[in-house]
Amino acid sequence: MNFQQLRIIRETVRRQFNLTEVANALFTSQSGVSKHIKDLEDELGIELFVRKGKRLLGLTDPGSELVEIVERMLLDAGNIKRLAEQFARRDEGQLRIATTHTQARYALPRVVTEFKRLFPKVHLVLLQASPGEIVELLNDGEADIGIATETLAGAPELVAFPFYSWHHAAIVPAGHPLESVSPLTLEAIAEHPVVTYHEGFTGRSSIDATFARAGLLPDIVMSALDADVIKTYVELGLGVGIVASVAFDPVRDTGLRLLDSDHLFAANTSLIALRRKHYLRGYAYRFIELCEPSLNEVTVKAALKPGAAED
Repeated sequence: MNFQQLRIIRETVRRQFNLTEVANALFTSQSGVSKHIKDLEDELGIELFVRKGKRLLGLTDPGSELVEIVERMLLDAGNIKRLAEQFARRDEGQLRIATTHTQARYALPRVVTEFKRLFPKVHLVLLQASPGEIVELLNDGEADIGIATETLAGAPELVAFPFYSWHHAAIVPAGHPLESVSPLTLEAIAEHPVVTYHEGFTGRSSIDATFARAGLLPDIVMSALDADVIKTYVELGLGVGIVASVAFDPVRDTGLRLLDSDHLFAANTSLIALRRKHYLRGYAYRFIELCEPSLNEVTVKAALKPGAAED
């Protein structure tokens, strides 16, 4: 058994048994993938996949159990490499942060700036993704740290920590009628078209729930993945924008007005998530501590230990 065979087994399951996609992902041939699978089955003396002709349809019972072991072995292999790098090149390497546009654009610049000052030789990679994709990146070992508001807390393989709390807010073009409405109400907002986040991004479910509790169904004429796009179309007059309040910059957004909305929308909490058993370099813990000073290395490691209470 070799690591190429292990990677092929993992990718075959992740790519829904499509051997062409597996071959492309691992930069090899489909015939090579098939041969590695057959060689491993011959070595173990069991069939790992259910077949129909040359097609793979799924996993056999022993195949299902083997996949869990394969995942652990590949995770540990990556951990060994990171452990060696930690002691050989303590302040050099790569840190991969999977996050949404809103976090990357508005919450992380201060943290990133300070981190790069402290660790100039560390290559920092910001992987912008949806919350669901962030979970996959963490589980696959493609990201070291995940930051988002949705989804992370419910993923069983992850441990999530509070980062910061924030509210949604309404924004309008300068001179909009809602500027004179005080206090602002959901009913007043619902009288106008609304532009806000796409489902699954930046607390959109919380926005929908807020209007639903009030018995209102806003006319959402446009949705987008990030606040910059929303602000652009609000300024063009398409509707009232509902964005994370941190996304409003009075210096840059001179054509827009931020309306007092904290009383309308419940607080949201952005989270920092890590995969259990994923080895982190020392500078990764420092990045987390720069995000939230209470999350020092000792605290985070204690939460990641096997048997620690899940958040």
